[in-house]
Amino acid sequence: MTQSDPAMHLGVCYYPEHWPEARWAEDARLMRETGLTRVRIGEFAWSRIEPEPGLFDWGWLDRAVDTLHEAGLGIIMGTPTATPPKWLVDRMPDMIALDREGKPRGFGSRRHYCFSHEGYRAEAARITREVAARYGGHPGVVSWQTDNEYGCHDTVQSFSPAARDAFRAWLEERYGDIARLNEAWGNVFWSMEYRSFEEVELPNLTVTEANPAHWLAFRRFSSDQVVSFNRAQVEILRDLSPGRDITHNAMGFYTGYDHHDLCDDLDVLGWDSYPLGFLEMFRFTEEEKRTYARQGHPDIAAFHHDLYRGCAKGGRWSVLEQQPGPVNWARYNPAPLPGMVKLWTLEAFAHGAEMVSYFRWRQFPKAQEQMHAGLLRPDGNPAPALAEAREAANILSRIDPIAETPKQTAIVFSYESEWITQIQPQGEGYSALWTTFGCYSALRQFGHDIDIVPPTADLDAYSLVVVPCLPIVPEDLTRKLEAFEGQIVIGPRTGSRTEEFAIPDDLPPGPLGELVGGRIILSETLSPRMSGDPVRPGEGRWIDHYEGAAEAEVTDGEGVVISRVSGNVRLLCCWPDKPGLSTVLAAASRDAGLPSECLPEGIRKRTRGDLAFKANYLTGDCAWLSSSDEDLPKGGG
Repeated sequence: MTQSDPAMHLGVCYYPEHWPEARWAEDARLMRETGLTRVRIGEFAWSRIEPEPGLFDWGWLDRAVDTLHEAGLGIIMGTPTATPPKWLVDRMPDMIALDREGKPRGFGSRRHYCFSHEGYRAEAARITREVAARYGGHPGVVSWQTDNEYGCHDTVQSFSPAARDAFRAWLEERYGDIARLNEAWGNVFWSMEYRSFEEVELPNLTVTEANPAHWLAFRRFSSDQVVSFNRAQVEILRDLSPGRDITHNAMGFYTGYDHHDLCDDLDVLGWDSYPLGFLEMFRFTEEEKRTYARQGHPDIAAFHHDLYRGCAKGGRWSVLEQQPGPVNWARYNPAPLPGMVKLWTLEAFAHGAEMVSYFRWRQFPKAQEQMHAGLLRPDGNPAPALAEAREAANILSRIDPIAETPKQTAIVFSYESEWITQIQPQGEGYSALWTTFGCYSALRQFGHDIDIVPPTADLDAYSLVVVPCLPIVPEDLTRKLEAFEGQIVIGPRTGSRTEEFAIPDDLPPGPLGELVGGRIILSETLSPRMSGDPVRPGEGRWIDHYEGAAEAEVTDGEGVVISRVSGNVRLLCCWPDKPGLSTVLAAASRDAGLPSECLPEGIRKRTRGDLAFKANYLTGDCAWLSSSDEDLPKGGG
């Protein structure tokens, strides 16, 4: 295998505009020496590309592209639309978004635009066209990235006049007649009926909670705005730079738009992997944060690898930003344990990544991210992660491209489910995303190879299908589950809502009633003080009261039914604590002929082809072994 055709590309995010031009060639040489073959540039460079309206300075970027290409690096060129320059904001001050409280989200950092503003959409298309015309045919440009981290800093939803007007048009296209909207939303309640679409406002700034159907429509609309904004750039890039892959970088635990819809227009979906920052900032227990402070929870990175592989067209995905050291944005920012950067890199390959790109090449000593580490220190000398990146490159150079993993377990997840449980959780802390993560983590501790799939996926090849929380169940999924011959686990609140956020006429689980042999006649939530120690901070407990033929299988110490079983189907009648969930999923796994015993603490496994990757998240050790090897050797190679 040649270095230009590795099993997985390694890359780095680079900002030539941050550094003296005399350093560029040396940086490029060292990148190649490290084993890197890809470099991502340009996504924040609008003010340098176009310092004045219509006045372009291409010289510096031409030379940077040529320098990187001559060193043998394939360039991922970003469209710079995440950071519109000050002169553009001054010319169109209403292009900025308004937050939920109606306050402007102005210039001075990034992502200061509203997806619905037609003027900014035209400017974003214009700068995309200029960059694509300049570099679309350059032999060094092998791929394009649109914008950067759609939704970062809570920027998908805008409550501006532009968003309001676009939302009204979206509603009219969806419903056609205002009477249909009133009926679908139940607007007879509280005299909320409208006479025309022009009367519909955005769902913020109401006295108390807005109609949940109104919020769901706005979430769907906001997601569609992201998708159409992205599509406009993709069409330009395909026209002016044919034959190159187009990607975007999604984020961790982020559900503000539907990534499945975005991927309809992309060749490869990337995501930005920051396991330590995510551990600190998201809903993990204090014990987990102490144990894995320098490693990240063992399932954070893998969960997103499998989630985004399931979103991506053809299953093609990559890591566009990999944490190499301390970050700057979490509450606390420790350095990774030695060996973790290599472990994260190799684990991405085990889950099928085409590339891992480290963020970033060199730590910039100024501005907002000056405390965010890179592969080089601010003085240009190696940071600890550089050697680990080189070691990972050496290991990957000895691995041939190998077959994908046979299908074992599928977890069904939709972004719309998370929107619904955020809009109306019926209790603090409930979430479809986190029920999905809980099931994923439990099954991964058994050693399962897991796919996270949308409701539209083909399920036939799997032995076990888990539907953790899917309030709206499409008819097609109902048919697939009814025909499925393997084991099925259905979680609480699944089938609890119609397409327009109403309780089904025949009660939950709606279309799955026959499959589970009954219905849910009452749903309640218990606070943590009522339900004992919660699984996660701030959580209480979902409980669904079942009426029907399925038999109680597992109960807790207080007599609450955790699961019921009917044929090959298990129904979770509550969201259980961690041991309860593990008990139910272990039983389903045994019945499916899959592993059901937990791996040792901190150990995780993933197979790819005839190799098994094993990682020790307690020590940072990792290794590739034959599939039959049961031991995890120290070190890794």
